[in-house]
Parts: sequence; C-alpha cells; structure tokens
Amino acid sequence: MRDLIRSLAASLASGREVIHCQVVETRGSTPQKAGARMLVDPDGGQVGTLGGGCVEAEVKQKAIRRVGRPGAEIHSFILDHDYAWADGLICGGRMAILAEAIQGEDASLYFEALFRRLETGDGFTEALVIDPARAMAAVGSRILYDSLGVPVARYAPEGDAVPDVGQVHPLSDRPRPGVRDGVAFLPTLPRVRLVIVGAGHVGQAVADLAARADFDVWVVDDRHQYANTERFPLAERLVVGPMDEVLPALEITSNTFALIVTRGHGHDQEALSYLAPTIAPYVGLIGSRRKIRMIFEALREQGVPGSTLARVAAPVGIDIGSESVVEIAVSIVAELIARRNLGPLPQNEPAVRIEASNA
Repeated sequence: MRDLIRSLAASLASGREVIHCQVVETRGSTPQKAGARMLVDPDGGQVGTLGGGCVEAEVKQKAIRRVGRPGAEIHSFILDHDYAWADGLICGGRMAILAEAIQGEDASLYFEALFRRLETGDGFTEALVIDPARAMAAVGSRILYDSLGVPVARYAPEGDAVPDVGQVHPLSDRPRPGVRDGVAFLPTLPRVRLVIVGAGHVGQAVADLAARADFDVWVVDDRHQYANTERFPLAERLVVGPMDEVLPALEITSNTFALIVTRGHGHDQEALSYLAPTIAPYVGLIGSRRKIRMIFEALREQGVPGSTLARVAAPVGIDIGSESVVEIAVSIVAELIARRNLGPLPQNEPAVRIEASNA
C-alpha cells in the first residue's frame, strides 16, 4: 500500500488528477477485502488491484469515465452474476467499491497525511462516507484517525465540511472493517517490525518474503559475511555483533515480532534467553521438538519462568509439509501474517507446527 499511496500523494502534490478506487465493504467470500485500493490513469494503466478479473475491469472502465468529473460514486457487485462466471468469481460474496476523481490542495493534504502515517507505521483508521443520506455528507468524504482514534485529517470531494461520524475504536482493540450509519470504517493496524536472529539460509528466505509482506525486517547476526546488504537487500536494518551485546540493547516494542533461526542450539538458547522475557507479542523458535525441549529445560534451570517460555511459538511455522528452505520460509511467514492480522491464537486452539532444522 505504501507505494500506491506514495504515488497518489505525489500526483496530487504536482496538481494532477487521480482516479482512486477502493473496496469499502465486503460480505461473504470476495477476491479482496475492504481497504484494497487501485489507481487508474486515463490510458487504462493501474497501480494496485481490487482482485483482478471482471470486477476490476468493469471498475476501471467506470473509473476512466470519471476523468474530469470531480466527485465519487459507489459501485456494487454480487459475485454470482453471469458476468463473473468466466473469471471464476462464483463465490457468492458482495463488494462495494468507491471510484473517485480527486485533485486539489485539500486532497493533497489529506493523502500526504495518510502517507506519513504509512511511513511511520503507526497505524490509522479511515472513516469513509458511502451513503450520503445516512451520513449527512458527500460520498467520498473522509476522516483520518490516528491509532488512538483521534482525527488528524479530513477531506470532502466538494470541499464541504466533514461532520464527525462517532467514536472510532483505538487500534489496540484490533477493530475489523465495518459499516455504521452510512460510513465505512477501514482500520490499518500498526506495521510490525520483524527481528530475525540468524542470517543463514532460512533467515535470508524469511527476510525476503516478510519484507514483501510489509514487515519492517531487522536482521541480527554476529557474522558480517552473512548479515550484509548483498544477502539482505530488503532489510530495514542489519545488526552485527555478539549476541550478549546486541540483543540486550535492541529496541523491542509491542509491535515487534522476534524470530530465532540461528546456526546452532547454543545460539538459539542465548537468543531466547534475551528475547522471551521482552514485551514482544511474538517470539518464535525454529527446530525439532527435542531440541526445543532441551533448550526450554536449560532455560528453566537458569531461572527463566515457565510462563515466559509458554508464550514462545515453537516449533515455528504452520504445517504445510515443508521440506525446502523456501517452503519453510513460506510456512513461517504465513504464521507471522496470521499473528499480525488476527492476533494470538485462543488458548484452547493450539497451533499446528512444523519441525524443521535451522539451515
């Protein structure tokens, strides 16, 4: 999303008109969920996607006709119509998509504020009018809220005042997209920093995939020949040095995930002794169940409480029958995405995990 909003904000700042399409409501099974965006240019090019297929093609056609016509409109689709058959979208869901032609200083200021929040990774909620009769405001009117639910920017297609739309839940409540009184509420949770301890083959594969999944990746290792920009071109930060020096000094926040995939049991145990007691909501450890049991027993003997170890995800990853390094990385990143998007698993619903060596 960052690249799309960066392009949108840059176009508006230069005075160009932008055709912006956004999924604002979904019901049932749909190819994209509420919040997905697409930019369309008059020649038919696009940035982003609404799910592809016939729905996206039809939205593009309608959006292009808005060039030179400021304002917004809502398009609704039922994905069991005959036109959807050829693209395999017979999933029975419904989508509402807003298409708008936007330009001008007010729009530029709003989307610049949105881009800044994406860059900092703090998270936000957009409240977007989709039913003017119920919301008493023009379709496409927006309010941007910070992570605490405080409004920080407003925009209306016709320059009108945007009325308050009621209370917005703070992102700490993990709100889901929804519609209330003619307004779509679209939360974007804070971006997660993923600290990968271990720059071997698994760490390298996980870092690449996680960065593409919009994690801010930090890599920690004591070997310069492994932890370098050539091997980790997408990493936000590389931390190289002895574990007993760099891990205690590492900034760990409530939006930090930690993954331990070092080259040996001793390094794994040392890293876990520093990371398990932190406030990181996710700490994962790769390895066989026997290896993990031995590490846990050793850490208990060192005085690490059992309650601290109980929250460690180990062995890490979702069971997909993984064998290769790439498959192991996919299983791990799938678990990381699930934890980021859905939060911790219920205590009565244990995770199904893989056993893998830390290659």
